[in-house]
Amino acid sequence: MKPATVPPGVGRGQRAFLVSRRHFLHAVAGCFLVRPAVVGRAAQSPPSGRLNLACVGVGGRGADNLASLRGQNIVALCDVDEARAAASVKAFPGARFFRDWRRLLDAVGNEIDAVVVSTPDHTHAVVASAAMDLGKHVYCEKPLAHSLHEVRYLTEKARRKNLATQLGNQGHSSESIREFVEMIRSGAIGVVREVHAFVGNSYRPRNYTVRPAERPPVPPTLDWDLWLGPAPERPYHPVYLPGKWRGWVDFGTGITGDWVCHVLDPIYWALELDAPSAVRAEAVDYDDAGVRAETFPAGAKITFEFPARGNRAPLKIVWHEGSVAPPRPAELEEKRQLPGIGAIIIGDQGKVLHGSHGAAGAQLLPRARWDAYQRPPKTLPRSKGHYEDWVAACQGGAPATSNFNYGGPLTEVALLGVAALRFNGERLEWDSAALRFKNHDAANALINPPCRGGWKLA
Repeated sequence: MKPATVPPGVGRGQRAFLVSRRHFLHAVAGCFLVRPAVVGRAAQSPPSGRLNLACVGVGGRGADNLASLRGQNIVALCDVDEARAAASVKAFPGARFFRDWRRLLDAVGNEIDAVVVSTPDHTHAVVASAAMDLGKHVYCEKPLAHSLHEVRYLTEKARRKNLATQLGNQGHSSESIREFVEMIRSGAIGVVREVHAFVGNSYRPRNYTVRPAERPPVPPTLDWDLWLGPAPERPYHPVYLPGKWRGWVDFGTGITGDWVCHVLDPIYWALELDAPSAVRAEAVDYDDAGVRAETFPAGAKITFEFPARGNRAPLKIVWHEGSVAPPRPAELEEKRQLPGIGAIIIGDQGKVLHGSHGAAGAQLLPRARWDAYQRPPKTLPRSKGHYEDWVAACQGGAPATSNFNYGGPLTEVALLGVAALRFNGERLEWDSAALRFKNHDAANALINPPCRGGWKLA
């Protein structure tokens, strides 16, 4: 496969691709509630105290992130698709526009404090790593990266460089998630040993379960080679973008990768979970090796096993997606439906049902018990907002609570589920410290998959 094209003059940005091979042991102690303060600044902020920002990927989620950060000084915008970027370019006429984020970092690297990464999953790591190599703080959409190796690499680099980071799981900064965490930790439902989480949707591509044979022309507004980035080379087809890339293994991480960081975030935080010891996926209509190599299933159940730790009991989390529905709690009122996205938390003294982002709508079951419930004291620091907390961290304040120390391990849970989908019905035993599966060499090949030449994080 040919190397990715590197435009003339690209220097500092490309250094992210030529890094030493290193894994690190997964630090746990203190990583959920206490973080070291961020020191230093990457660049001189404007007199107003606003951050100087560059935003890579400015259509879709990128446009939403830009809107949430519009009070900052937007220095530069980047997108490989000029048509997708058009609205954001119009909204920020003072920002310089680039197609290639490597050119952006070389051109304005000395002018910016931080970089917002809102690209497809498969390019998160190379962009975020290059920004951090220049000492820039990073906000990155979830999942943090496309492979387990990339997640570990980014987490370690952010910690080593003492940079302010934030994962784009916005519900983590909500009031509802804090109330949920306080509820669980107060013992409202006793000891939690089982969770059923669910997303009633699928990203399986319509009409295609393997890559199409047709080769339509690339739209003139799109740089397809740059869009592919580190992904294996293949011809352009509109079945991949915009947005549809989430259903393709080389680019996205499916429903599991997209939603675990939202739906499992509340219980992950409440129980101060670390890595599971094993994972097993049971997918629907997903037996053909070619289909599993290319796309994600129409439905699946993924079981994560978390070992006992300290005073925490062993925990089983069962993830249900697409056509595979969760069990209906007996305590749920007869005419009441489960939300389309959410989780059922089962303790030895009761159950909690909540929705998506930030444990939205969390309540005890049955409803009569919730009506009589007295909330515990507020023990967690409150958030000023997901973006506001990150901006404050970039300016030397307290670390954002979903920084990469927290968001990285949470993403790893998601990507372990993604890996298990490739080995339908097989129980994979996980060694988090060694970053490897104990019992499955084929699954280990997915931890740091091959990339196109010139793009790989070593």
